[in-house]
Amino acid sequence: MRMTVRGARLPEAGGTGVRPGLYDVHVGDDGRIARIRPHEAHGAHRARGAHGSPPPAAVRIDADGGLLSAPFVEPHIHLDTALTAGDPRPNTSGTLWEGIACWSARKRTLTRDDVLARATEVLRWQAAQGVLHVRTHCDVTDPALTALEALLELRDRVRDFMTLQITAFPQEGIVSFPGGEALLREAVARGADVVGAIPHYEDTREDGVASLGIAFALAEEHGLRVDAHCDEIDDEHSRFVEVLAAHALRTGLRDRATASHTTAMGSYGGAYSLKLQRLLARSGINLVANPFANLNLQGRFDAYPKRRGLTQVKEMLAAGVNVAFGHDDVMDPWNALGTGNPLQTALVGLYAAQLTGAAEIPEAFAMVTTRAARVLGLTDAEYGIAEGGPGSFVLLPAPTPQEALRRQVRPRLVAAHGRVVAETPPAPALLSWPPGAPPEEVDFGRGQSEPP
Repeated sequence: MRMTVRGARLPEAGGTGVRPGLYDVHVGDDGRIARIRPHEAHGAHRARGAHGSPPPAAVRIDADGGLLSAPFVEPHIHLDTALTAGDPRPNTSGTLWEGIACWSARKRTLTRDDVLARATEVLRWQAAQGVLHVRTHCDVTDPALTALEALLELRDRVRDFMTLQITAFPQEGIVSFPGGEALLREAVARGADVVGAIPHYEDTREDGVASLGIAFALAEEHGLRVDAHCDEIDDEHSRFVEVLAAHALRTGLRDRATASHTTAMGSYGGAYSLKLQRLLARSGINLVANPFANLNLQGRFDAYPKRRGLTQVKEMLAAGVNVAFGHDDVMDPWNALGTGNPLQTALVGLYAAQLTGAAEIPEAFAMVTTRAARVLGLTDAEYGIAEGGPGSFVLLPAPTPQEALRRQVRPRLVAAHGRVVAETPPAPALLSWPPGAPPEEVDFGRGQSEPP
């Protein structure tokens, strides 16, 4: 055995609940989970004989009742723009549109080394926080495709321990940007995994509709997925998500298609929203909401009441649509903050979407794990805690998904195929209460939160 994790709590299928009891998880030399068994105290297998017990592991981890979850999944980030905030100038208005203008100036100075250094640094941050599957959008409205080439190189560098999907993202349009369609096709030819679009940014509605037609035709031609920045605007008349869903339904791409942002949905009336819920559920598409960017960028032109721009997360989940949360931007022209922390993304999204019911809070955890994995199309062979599955997981010092969210814990351990990627030593707060009393550890846990 390569690794054994002893005494862990395991998530139920779907990632929202926890199985009763504690378990021992054994990872074989092939990097896959060989056995999952009810937890045995030290030496118990010797007391009943060695028959049926796994061989000793090179690495043994005592989980101490922590939650052993499949890795976090980042369904929407921009690694090519990361860590460029303020360069060449800050986004003083805070709008999406000024952010695009700032980036348009910055991308003229891109080099391979520049993109590789910044993207690698953010992937390091993500891996340290338990993210081992990432979909990045890469601007391909650069005639040199400098960022794309750098990210393709990075994808190869990390493939042994991290999944990196690259979306060919036409930031300034497909139809309305000179040579936009040719650049998109070239990006796919060079190896992009996903075809992107930005229909609401095109010059006219007709151009936006045409751009989605091009994206879906290209995806069908090459057997790829589609992930479009869709209706990322406060305009209630921006309704390209219905066009995307219709393409997904009629082409058969269905859950291989994703609409990201869809912030205009926050302004749709009830009658149209009901129609849309039915269409999206029938189509099988995914939605990705990006709470940091959506709350920050939208509503900038409103007085009061001021819209916050998040899509209809709660309503679409209730309609049976798969919804995930993405971080989107990390220290770039659209968000000057961020570390790529998925639990932070989930907590902000939870409050913004009012997912505060007892059954809804764990769904926010699923939206950065199992639901996000569905967006990327990860199979059982690639994702999940099950025998025969990959020995890739995060060990969280919390007993349940809800407690992990509430306490905003950092992973004790991150493993990729049975090899340790990251460890976070415990750093408890020490409280002298009342003042002068001997210090005691405070972990912000409550006894009644412990599952059976």
